[in-house]
Amino acid sequence: MARGTAERVSQDVTDNFVFQRSRLAYVEAAKRVSGRVLEIGTGSGYGISIIAPVADEFVTVDKYRSEATESLPANVTFREAKVPPLPFEDESFDYVVSFQVIEHISNDKRFVEEVRRVLRPGGKFIVSTPNRPMSLTRNPWHVREYRPEQLRALLSGFSSVEELGVAGNERVWEYYRHNAESVRRIMRFDVLRMQWWLPRWLLQLPYDVLNRINRRKLYSHNRELTESIGMDDYKLQSVDNKCFDLFYIATK
Repeated sequence: MARGTAERVSQDVTDNFVFQRSRLAYVEAAKRVSGRVLEIGTGSGYGISIIAPVADEFVTVDKYRSEATESLPANVTFREAKVPPLPFEDESFDYVVSFQVIEHISNDKRFVEEVRRVLRPGGKFIVSTPNRPMSLTRNPWHVREYRPEQLRALLSGFSSVEELGVAGNERVWEYYRHNAESVRRIMRFDVLRMQWWLPRWLLQLPYDVLNRINRRKLYSHNRELTESIGMDDYKLQSVDNKCFDLFYIATK
């Protein structure tokens, strides 16, 4: 995933629908973590201020450095690295969190194995990823997307897995319906269904451009709705196919 793409969720108002549910993942994780915590996928760094206050030590890893990593709290360390593997010793973390990252990892099995390796016995892996049934089109930045049962199978090496999902209220669903209709209008030009058979790298730039255009158009036509969506419009619940994201907690 390249720096500056629409995959890097920003706090720009046009990203609000995605940003607020991404923020929820950090807030819910902060209720559960303590001790030495590892984050895989710093992104733009907005999660640092949420996780750092509840951790004794917080290590955050990304293959790109963001502005947020230039000035960090005393208990936070940034490591620039491409994963897997993870550049840490066995059983060195109490918790590992990774939000909206695993869908970008080619070798997801090794990724999960590495997470399990660096966790201490009884440690937990908190992971979020898009719920495939809710995707409106192919995302060429994603190597794959997971159905609930597929992510559960991937995490089967852990002793237990709590399966939750991020759901939205009617305000969120109203925005989602507007988005679905807008995407449908764009994709009607793909009469040859090229999105499904062209290589990912060839689709990434046009996808990114159209994604940005679509979000800005949605904002211009639904300004009040877009701005009104807050984190409290999302919640965790038992996972189902209508959850926007999967939010799983795997215990070693």
